Amino acid sequence: MADILPAFPLSLVAFPGEELNLHIFEPRYKQLIHECDKNNITFSIVPYFDGKDLEYATEMELVEISKTYPDGKMDVRTKGVGLCRIIDFLDRHPNKLYPGIEMEKQMWDDTSDIVLTLEVLEKVAVLYEAMNIDNVKIQSPGDFRTYQIAHKVGFNIDQELEFLSISSEIERQKYMLTHLESVIPVVEEMEIMKRRAAMNGHFKNVIPRK
Repeated sequence: MADILPAFPLSLVAFPGEELNLHIFEPRYKQLIHECDKNNITFSIVPYFDGKDLEYATEMELVEISKTYPDGKMDVRTKGVGLCRIIDFLDRHPNKLYPGIEMEKQMWDDTSDIVLTLEVLEKVAVLYEAMNIDNVKIQSPGDFRTYQIAHKVGFNIDQELEFLSISSEIERQKYMLTHLESVIPVVEEMEIMKRRAAMNGHFKNVIPRK
């Protein structure tokens, strides 16, 4: 029989290993957080987007309740700890206010390939240079994992959902490399177009043809 895990549907994709800060204000999710805190249980973040099937969810642990407001709202820190395949979504967890999922836990392999890591980091550096991005913290190669920047390489929602379903870090590295190889030329061309557009109205030193 499948396990039932408390569910927090959100219009975002969380990845195992990722740290996520949440502001809790609905009564049903206040109950969920209090029960996680009291009973030391995990919950799931279910990526919910209109028109897309719910296939995978991320098992989350409550790291801490950072702040509780007078009206009961909370700021909480959470961390992804596992991947779940959703068998069924329950509008109400049995005898609770919040929803739940019937799920099966999936493998989430965090073992990387250093050669692929270096290739990914090289491509990411090229992408960020093209986009003039210099405020994304990148871990050293030995500590780097693809989920750390999965929200910061230009994946669309479908790609993030597909990326979530990949249980092997080496396969995630390959997926990210393929994406970077396709997106970098597009970004570089867009930057060239922006520079050309910015020159409109400027005096140019044009050498006339004879």
